[in-house]
Order: sequence, then C-alpha cells, then structure tokens
Amino acid sequence: MLTLQQEHQCIFLKEQLILILSHLKRLVGTSLDVLRIHFIDWTKPLSSSLPLGTLVDLARSKPELLAENVLLLQQLIVLKRQVKRPTCTKTDRILLVLLARVVRAWKQALIIVQPETLLRWHREAFRLYWKHKSKVHSHKPKLATETIALIREMATKNRLWGAERIRGELLKLGMHVCKRTIQKYLRQVRAPQPKGQRWATFLRHHAAQIWACDFLQVTDLFFRPLFAFVIIELKSRCVIHVGVTRSPTDPWVAQQLREATPYGQAPKYLIRDNDSKYGPCFARVAATSAIEILKTPYHTPRANAVCERFVRSVRQECASPSADPPREAAPARAQ
Repeated sequence: MLTLQQEHQCIFLKEQLILILSHLKRLVGTSLDVLRIHFIDWTKPLSSSLPLGTLVDLARSKPELLAENVLLLQQLIVLKRQVKRPTCTKTDRILLVLLARVVRAWKQALIIVQPETLLRWHREAFRLYWKHKSKVHSHKPKLATETIALIREMATKNRLWGAERIRGELLKLGMHVCKRTIQKYLRQVRAPQPKGQRWATFLRHHAAQIWACDFLQVTDLFFRPLFAFVIIELKSRCVIHVGVTRSPTDPWVAQQLREATPYGQAPKYLIRDNDSKYGPCFARVAATSAIEILKTPYHTPRANAVCERFVRSVRQECASPSADPPREAAPARAQ
C-alpha cells in the first residue's frame, strides 16, 4: 500500500499533467485559429492578380467555387444597375476576349458588355495583328530613283497635271506606276493650299452684312422670255427685292438695286456673277450706297449657293409645268 506522501505526490503529478495538457490544448487551438486566418487570407481571390487567383482556385472545392461564382454574379447584377457604362482598359478587353474563347455560353455570361462589343474587340485585335504581320519592315522605296525624279519633274513643270495624267505619260514611256504612288510623291512636290480665310468661313462670319443677287429666266405661255432679278439676304434667306422685265439692261438693273436700298438700308457686300447685265450704272449705284461688289469666279455656282438654290426652287416648284397647283392661302389672323 502506498504511503500518504506518495499519494500526495501522485495527486500533484496528475494536477500538473492536467494543467500542461490544458495549456497545450489552448496553444494548439490558438495556433489553428491563426493558421486558419492566414489560410483564408492566402486563399482569398485577388482582384489585382488574375493568375495568382486562378492558381489559388485550383485547390478549392467545386461547390465552394460555384457558390462564389453565384455571389460574384449577384454583385455584378447590382453594380450594373448603378454603373451603366463601365470603362474597360486594353488588358481587360484582351482578357475578356481570351476567356470568351474558353467558355461555351460566353454570351449568357457577359454582363458589363454586350456580345457585339466583344466581337468588335476581337475584330479590332485581328485587324491589328494582320496589320503588324503585313507591315513593311524596309523603308526602301520600290520605285527606282530615276522614276521618282521624273514624277517630281513632271509635277513641277506642269502644275495642271494630276496623278492620272502623269500616269498616262509614264505609260507612254513604258513605266507602270500606280496612281496612289504618284499621288504620294505629288504631295511632296505641290505646294499646300494658301492659309487664310475660306469663302465658306467668310460667308458664315459676315452673313448678316451680305446680299446675293441673280437672274431667273422663265418662258411665258407664248414662249417669250421673262427675266426676274432677285436679291436675297444670306443670314435670314429673306427675299429683299424682286423685279421682272423682258429686256434687262444695265440702267434697269441699277434701278432695281436703288429701289432695294432705300434710305441707306444697304448691305456691306453684294455677291453677283460675271453677267454683262451688271454694267457701269450698276457699279456706280453700288459705290454710291457704299456696297462692295463680290464677283464669283467663272463656273462656280456654289460660290453663290443661296441664290442659286432659291432660283432652282422657283423653277421646280413654281415655273415647272409639272408643279402642283398652288394651295389656297389660309385666312389672315385678325390683329
């Protein structure tokens, strides 16, 4: 039988052993918690690194991946309600195009972009790829130096020759050169257009101070000519004055301009063509009214486009035999 002292020692050892085991159990539990936290951090999907996140997903179970996909899909649906058009970088576009090749139902999986947009990105990438493949690496011209010099000499000495004319002259000499190639070397020889205000810009800036005039010739029932002299303001497209005669002369045209500018109500510029009806009397009346005459170049109806368009409308809608009969005017509203 054990003595009392030995029993006390056994009880003490048991208590110490229980205490050590409890400490070990607490330490193991704490270590497991720390490891579990670190493992969750390590296996957490990274938004900034797609390859690392893919490697981490290989060690995860299929049900967990399915649940996470459903969770991410629901978040994308919520974000789509708020952000109508998210911005995609070039890397995002390339990754979406590559991943769409792997997924079968890629059209149903797309949320932030439309399938047509993804196909357009694919076509652009395909176009850039073949553009890079077909790019000429050597900058050496395919034409001979003598041919290039001959093209430049022809363009310099004959300013009115275009690419088609020079191409024809080269064919006479037995040289087959493409029209685009000739145009490329013509741009290097021909001087650029003079910098300054264009005619359209001038008309747009001074439309309120510009009038335009022109003649409209029609034929009556007995095939006799009638001439209508029309003056239009460019800004409002308003017809300022209309005069009709059978024989327009310089004094008659001058009188029409005088009647169109009563009490000094004259424009700053007046656009007209090079008709012989505008003679010295017309120029004298214009100078008296402080009107500067602007002559349009020959064979350029677009220089006086507003007046020409009005004349065409009158011919088509009023003077044409096939024009519709005029409608009854609506009764005037009482003042």
